[in-house]
Amino acid sequence: MPLRRLKRDLGFLDLTAIVIGSIVGADIYVASSLSAGLLGPLSMFAWVVAGLFAMVIALVFAYCSYYVPKVGGPFAFVSKAFDDFWGFLTGWSLWIAEVLALAIFAIMFVNYLQYFIPLSFPMQVLIKFLFMFGLTAVNVVGVKAAGRLNEALTLLKLLPLVLIIVAGLGIFILNPAVPAANYTPLAPLGFGGFGAAIVLIFWAFVGFEMGTLPASEVRNPKKTIPKAIITGMLIITLFYLVTNFVIYGTVEWAALAATSTPLVLSATALLGAAGAVIISIGALVSVSGSDEANVLGTARLSYAMAIDGLFPKIFAKVHPKYGTPYMALLIQGAIGFALSIYSGIAGLISFSVFNLAFAFLLACLSLLILKRGSVKKLHGQSVLPWLGIVICLYLIWNTSMFDKFIGTALVVLAIPLYIFFSPKADMHHLKSFFLSEDEILARRLEHHEKFLAHFILLLHRGCRRLRKPEREV
Repeated sequence: MPLRRLKRDLGFLDLTAIVIGSIVGADIYVASSLSAGLLGPLSMFAWVVAGLFAMVIALVFAYCSYYVPKVGGPFAFVSKAFDDFWGFLTGWSLWIAEVLALAIFAIMFVNYLQYFIPLSFPMQVLIKFLFMFGLTAVNVVGVKAAGRLNEALTLLKLLPLVLIIVAGLGIFILNPAVPAANYTPLAPLGFGGFGAAIVLIFWAFVGFEMGTLPASEVRNPKKTIPKAIITGMLIITLFYLVTNFVIYGTVEWAALAATSTPLVLSATALLGAAGAVIISIGALVSVSGSDEANVLGTARLSYAMAIDGLFPKIFAKVHPKYGTPYMALLIQGAIGFALSIYSGIAGLISFSVFNLAFAFLLACLSLLILKRGSVKKLHGQSVLPWLGIVICLYLIWNTSMFDKFIGTALVVLAIPLYIFFSPKADMHHLKSFFLSEDEILARRLEHHEKFLAHFILLLHRGCRRLRKPEREV
């Protein structure tokens, strides 16, 4: 399968757009209602804290890229700092988190579809099956077409949210009593659910874990990468805050906590039935696009691990006609479908964060090892890994006991799995998935075409075209 390439001379705006595109997706369509049931309007503060947490870990990744300059992603950092076993545990945890995301998006799709068509439980199961295996089939036989469709629908994902933000802020300016009423009291449920809310909200900020850009692809990386990460995370946090400010300002928190489609309630309050229809369509498109992007990436990871003898060989089977890892796609689709029937979206998100936090924890520990003996002195390199470690432990601690028990059991299960399938040769294909230049650039292209980042890149390219005649004069 030929890989499309990004240009290799990335500047500040390019990298900022990539950071945004790696993170912003369909998560915003569900996270607001989950946090409302734990904190009420106080959730706004939790969004700020979760954004800061994600920024710290993203900066740890950026600093790791200095010490492992030709590679990207937590697998690379952990393998370099420790050994392949710990790198395998990192890849294992990321694979579990990505499979859980497939189930989460299937549940979200059904929730928003029910605005148009009320569905019985058997029908919900059927729709989840069609959704999951429809996207699986698209990735088996038509990956290029799926990518073009996702790119074409990018603005359709963005515009409904922009519409809600503009309408909400306009109404708040004209009638400030509306948000004041809905934000009173600010903390109706107290602070007891703060940690659990942070876990659920943090999931909306992740995305950078699937491949940090190598420093060699960026102009002046020592300044550009941290600056772009901080700017991108600030833009994302601001975007999430404004969106949630409108949501909580237009709908009473108890109503938000009771719904699985918070943006539909907000759109109905602001724009009536027409607004609800627009948001529901935008949610369906965004969820489909996010899941489509995750499906192939998750399959490629398990395929690479199987090639290196770390997963059962069945995951390594490639379709003779389409050249895609079809068995990995089918197996993960079946697992995701089974998990989606559970329908406990908050539990799935929490368990996903447990696995992500474990992988991030190993990456933060890696920075402590990688910076030893280095002549490079980076701002905050002594403090950042420790902050990241504390953040990851905080996230793990605030998942449920069930998450911690099952998550720990899966980590323990990975040990005999690694020993049994331990490769005699170097882990070439798994490293290739995370580390090869082509794979990194391909994943970056997938990310930069997503959602808000695509819009920013369009503006950036337009500005470049306007400046070009000036240079020629």
